[in-house]
Amino acid sequence: MDKRLEKFLVLGVDFLAINLAWVLFFYIRVESGLFEILVQPEIILSMIAIYVYWLFLFIFVGMYRTWFAASRFDEMSTLFKASFVGIFILYFAILYDDSLEGVSSSTRFIIFIYWFIFLFITGLGRIFIRSFQRRLLINGIGRRNCLIVGFNKKAFEIQEKVEYHRGLGLDVVGFVSFSVKDFNMENKGKKVLGVYTEIKKIINETDSKEIILAFEHAEEDVLLSIVNDCDSENVAIKIVPDLYEIISGQARTSQIYGLPLIDIMPKLMPEWEKKIKRLMDIVISFIFLIFASPIIFITAVAIKLESKGPVFYKQERSGLNGKPFRIIKFRSMVQDAEKHSGPVWSSKNDPRITKTGRFIRRVRIDEIPQMINVLRGDMSMVGPRPERPFFVEKLSLEIPLYKRRLRVRPGITGWAQVKHKYDESIEDVKAKLRYDLFYIENMSLRNDFIILLRTVFVVLFGKGHYD
Repeated sequence: MDKRLEKFLVLGVDFLAINLAWVLFFYIRVESGLFEILVQPEIILSMIAIYVYWLFLFIFVGMYRTWFAASRFDEMSTLFKASFVGIFILYFAILYDDSLEGVSSSTRFIIFIYWFIFLFITGLGRIFIRSFQRRLLINGIGRRNCLIVGFNKKAFEIQEKVEYHRGLGLDVVGFVSFSVKDFNMENKGKKVLGVYTEIKKIINETDSKEIILAFEHAEEDVLLSIVNDCDSENVAIKIVPDLYEIISGQARTSQIYGLPLIDIMPKLMPEWEKKIKRLMDIVISFIFLIFASPIIFITAVAIKLESKGPVFYKQERSGLNGKPFRIIKFRSMVQDAEKHSGPVWSSKNDPRITKTGRFIRRVRIDEIPQMINVLRGDMSMVGPRPERPFFVEKLSLEIPLYKRRLRVRPGITGWAQVKHKYDESIEDVKAKLRYDLFYIENMSLRNDFIILLRTVFVVLFGKGHYD
């Protein structure tokens, strides 16, 4: 099933279920006469408010992510946990409102009746849409071609499970081997189509959309070669666990009926989430610039008084898909700091940093002008930090997958910045890359929110680093 159509159907079914649950509860609570009513509520306004509330909560817990082989039990478990938290938030919000109004209502516990109605109807809606989706896949609608990399016992087990469980929507078109001696060999009617060094050509010839890596014993360069070759292709890659730590050590997991898989290159944030993320970037950066205007003025004066040169420092960085842009920061170093040295990383106790610069770096004030880059669309609030093109090219030669950071819009803060220290060596860059890949593979509004909260902690306690 087309992913946009899938999202539309899930959102539509949830819309009907959430509003139906509210109408039934409203009838029991207000129209039935079974309970005392202190204030006559308005059904339409309350229904809109409650739907928006659940919509954002479902987005936050990831209930609108692309669905792949998740059991209906797992989905119901996620729905139960999300609704349980949501109902308690509503309960305490009602309790707080009652205390402000000086009202003591003995019937506020009937909110839990609403929970049971909500859970039952929304759960039925989710089961219906997933069953409908499975039925379409089984009948051949929305299926995707799949390649299995490996020709071994583990690969045969994957083939058997994929072909038996047609509800996955995957059609195995063949194997990709590690050795030319396996060429044209077959297992249950599926041949070895070539070796891993030809995977790009095989993907295009078979129009494959899913790649499953089934290694028994693989070298690091083999795994990285496959991932690098597939990076520019429109495919999702999953690996049977064991060797994934070679790449990042952390990832989003899925399963094929009990067989665990790890997504190496999952689909990035869907378009509707990207639009919300962009809207949040615009709103947050605009508000931040307004409230930070006194700090901006004081900092500009302090920089001017201490050293010669401009207040702002502009430098070319690599943005989304490698497109260059000029990042804006408060100048924290002496003028023309790289005039004689050329492009070099700054160190923790860099002598080129001025006294004012050292302070504004420690409290992250030097990053404030980057909100202008966010407004322009060059950057996001959250994402991998943008690097200079010189270092991008240099590091991509030394570190496999480094350019994958360019698949998303760079950010003012990111997972690497709240988890790691200054870049003082190539090992620090490699460590940060692991965090950047983890963020890219797990992009969501929820994770952005968590990173922003952790950034506040980092700023307050002076930990982490942004450049």
